[in-house]
Amino acid sequence: MVTWASVVPDIDGLGIAADWLTRNSSHPLNWWGDYHHILAHNLCFALIVAVVAAILAKQKAKTTFLVLLSFHLHLLADLVGARGPDGEQWPIRYLLPFMKEVQLTWSGQWALNVWPNFVATAVLVGITLILVRRRGFSPLEMFSRKGDAIFVSALRTRFPLNTAT
Repeated sequence: MVTWASVVPDIDGLGIAADWLTRNSSHPLNWWGDYHHILAHNLCFALIVAVVAAILAKQKAKTTFLVLLSFHLHLLADLVGARGPDGEQWPIRYLLPFMKEVQLTWSGQWALNVWPNFVATAVLVGITLILVRRRGFSPLEMFSRKGDAIFVSALRTRFPLNTAT
C-alpha cells in the first residue's frame, strides 16, 4: 500500500491515453493537459488514499503514516523536478478542491527529462536491487509472488550473496 501510494497521484495522468486516441478526431480531448497534477496531486486525494489504506491495513497507524509520507514524497519530487515538457511549471494545487488559488511552485524546478532525474532514478533502482537481493522480495510481489520469486532467484544467481564470514 505504501508503494502504491507513492505512484497513485499520477493516476490523473492517464488522460494522456484518451488524448492520444482522440488526437485526430473532430473533438480531440485534452484530459492530460487539463487534469494532470490537478485531480490527484492534492491533500484531499492524499486523505482518500490514507483512509483506504487504514481500512485495508493490518498495522493501521503505521501504514497510514507511511502512505501519507510516500504520497507527499511524490508531490515533493514533482515540485522539485517535474517541469513540463514545454518548459512550463506544473504547480501543485495542494488545497483543491477547497482553494483553487493556492499553488505550490518552486522557481528552481527542473525539467522532468534532465540529468538529476536520471541520476536519482539510477541510484534508487540500484538501491532497490541491492535490497531485493538481500531481503528476498521485491515490489513485483504486489502483482505476482511467483514472478517475484523468479526475479529474486535470477538476481541472486547473477549477483550471489556473500556467504563468507
